[in-house]
Amino acid sequence: MTDIEDLAARLGDLARREVPLGPLTTYRVGGAARLAVAPRGEEDLLAVAEAIGGAEIPVLVVGRGSNLLVADAGFDGVAIIIGEAFEGVAVEGDRVTAGGGASLPVVARRAAAAALAGLEWAVGVPGSIGGAVRMNAGGHGSDIAASLVRARVVGLTHGRAEWRAAAELDLGYRRSAIGWADVVVAAELAGRPGDRAASEAMIAEIVRWRRANQPGGQNAGSVFTNPPGDSAGRLVDAAGLKGLRCRTAQVSPKHANFIQADEGGSADDVWALIAQVRTQVHERTGVDLHTEIRLIGFDGTYPQGMGGRRG
Repeated sequence: MTDIEDLAARLGDLARREVPLGPLTTYRVGGAARLAVAPRGEEDLLAVAEAIGGAEIPVLVVGRGSNLLVADAGFDGVAIIIGEAFEGVAVEGDRVTAGGGASLPVVARRAAAAALAGLEWAVGVPGSIGGAVRMNAGGHGSDIAASLVRARVVGLTHGRAEWRAAAELDLGYRRSAIGWADVVVAAELAGRPGDRAASEAMIAEIVRWRRANQPGGQNAGSVFTNPPGDSAGRLVDAAGLKGLRCRTAQVSPKHANFIQADEGGSADDVWALIAQVRTQVHERTGVDLHTEIRLIGFDGTYPQGMGGRRG
């Protein structure tokens, strides 16, 4: 079986060792990847797949890091860092084709400038197209499933690059069939003919609302998914947990479903606070909250459980 050292040797100059992941996330905390690859195109991803050769090596795909928390101990696997090579955005007719690393706010603004409606919501999500497909990201009454036509996916376990129709991806509330070793390198989205001024006004209103209602600083947006018929933020607030602190992490006083990390803080403190909030909300309301963010390297989370179980 290929291990990390064997993989490093097979990849040669394509791979780097002990690459800090914290700076690549919006939390700005967390440890390093034992091995990392910044692919320059699909060919590099296919080379990684060939080097892995089907072995059970943990793989972590890192885009803009807006939904990711990596333990201070780091990630004992290979991180695939999706960067500039996958950031292109093209508009033709009513279709937007964007690379997996493209910024959602950039896609929203490019679509609006082309008088295409339906993607304005994306300006409020500071993630990537690839991450949005993986978790069916959404906000402000819509999500990626509403406009996704197809996604181009490179599977690192089987070594194939293929377009997959949206209907094949089992898109649901903050979930999809995209696996941990699948890399979304591009997506095709369908807009609808609209009015540029109206779309840009909607974008401006979303940005205004976000600044008024959500905290800035070091966080990954909503920590917990909303239970059916309720709001995770409401439950955390009702439990009296706004402002609760665990060393270098704090439940935001502005929005109860955000957890902030202090500058120079600890990912393990964020993880500990998540656990405290879940426990106290359950004790006071009977509701089990489930995390929306991807938790890497903590007890009971990926890669200890190779199935990628969420915390």
